[in-house]
Formats: sequence, structure tokens, C-alpha cells
Amino acid sequence: MNKQTENRLGGELRSQHTAARLLEELENGRYSGAAQLPSELELASDLGVSRTVVRDALSELERDGYLERVRGIGTLVNRDVVQLKNRMDQKLEFYKMIRAIGKEPRSDNLSVTREIASPALAEKLQLPTDAPQTLVFVRRRVMADDTPVLFSTDILPLSLFDNKRLEGIDFSQPIFDIAARHCHTEVTETVAHLHAVSGPAGIRRQLALRPEQALLQLEEICYSRLCKPVLCCQTYYTDFFDFAMVRKLL
Repeated sequence: MNKQTENRLGGELRSQHTAARLLEELENGRYSGAAQLPSELELASDLGVSRTVVRDALSELERDGYLERVRGIGTLVNRDVVQLKNRMDQKLEFYKMIRAIGKEPRSDNLSVTREIASPALAEKLQLPTDAPQTLVFVRRRVMADDTPVLFSTDILPLSLFDNKRLEGIDFSQPIFDIAARHCHTEVTETVAHLHAVSGPAGIRRQLALRPEQALLQLEEICYSRLCKPVLCCQTYYTDFFDFAMVRKLL
């Protein structure tokens, strides 16, 4: 990685950290009741960062729909968007979603296997095609207290683990945490496709579905900070979850 790339990524990390701090303040901190934020200079002083970092952080929050910056008025807060939970247009972490509604998440029926990549998966993950590529499949059911609420299949290239013993990894943890901790890979964005499906019979049995119940299937390709696909996810959600989406009309 060259110096220019390092500087760019460092700036992005600072602005993202500042955006996260600001969002916390909007949710339950010093700006929790605010309809409008202070000026960039005031925010920079309050947060101990440069005005450039604040400007980038505000741009990120505006893209996510939390704020609107209006010339001659200032930075306005959309309190309805700030209060939304389980946003489908953002990175979903289902343990966090379950805890947010007062339930305790846990995984069971967990299986971790090594499998040769199909041509379709090799293409999705941009893997070399000159030799067979091994993938790690992590399949699990997730419970909220004693209620089955989803079934997920997460697929990563074995090479990401850099010869680490898979047997020493707790795969019941969220897959994004596993990628960060054991593969040194942070997932920063995903491309997702949504489908209403009945789902495979085996998964329907594990989720204890009634005959008339449908599932929401979320198929994702997840990308690292360097725009490389590193993970494929397929998740079947029951109607236990209530999702929201913010659509910016540009």
C-alpha cells in the first residue's frame, strides 16, 4: 500500500470514527434533543478534531439520511431517521438487532465446513481460476431467547485465515467480527439482493415456520475497504424482524 493510499484510508477512518461519535451524541448524548447541529467550527472544538474531519463526518451522516445541510440555515437533524433501528440499507449485525429489542441472541445447529468453490462463487469472490479454491462455509441457526429467528450461511475464502487453525475459532460469533479478528479484514459495504421465498424444507423445519409463513432471503456480497469481495452471505429472516430503509432521492 503506498503512502497516498495510507493517508486516504487514515482520513476515512478519522471521519468515520467522528461520524460514529456524532451519531451516538444524536441518539443519546449532548445532541439527543437537537433539531439542528452547531457550526462545523463548534463541532470541531467540541470533538477535538479538525474542521475537515467534521465536514467529512457530516457528509457521511447526510448520505445516510440523518442530516440535511441547507445553505443559509445550517445542519438540520432528521429525528425520525435517527430513531430508526434495523436499517436494511446499512450493514446488518443480527446479534445487535436482537439485543436492541431486549432479547438474548445465540447460535445453535452450527456447522463449519471446507468446500471447493463452485465457478459461480469463485466469480463472486474474484478468486483465481487456475486452481481449485477452498472456501469456509459457516452455517447456523440464530435464536432470540428461545425463538428461532433466522438461518445464515456465510462463505469466506480459506486463504483469508492465513493458515490459522479453524478449530480454535469461535464461529458462533458474528461473521463480521470473525473476519475482523481472525482475517484482519473489515467489511465496509455490501451489495444485497432481497427475495421473498418459502425457503428450503430443512431450514423451514429449523425455524419452526407455519405453512403460510414466508421468509425474507438476503443475499449479499461483502467488500473490504480496498473494494475487494471477501465474503458471501445468505440469510433467511423470519417475520420476527421489522426492517426499515432510508432512500435518499438525489
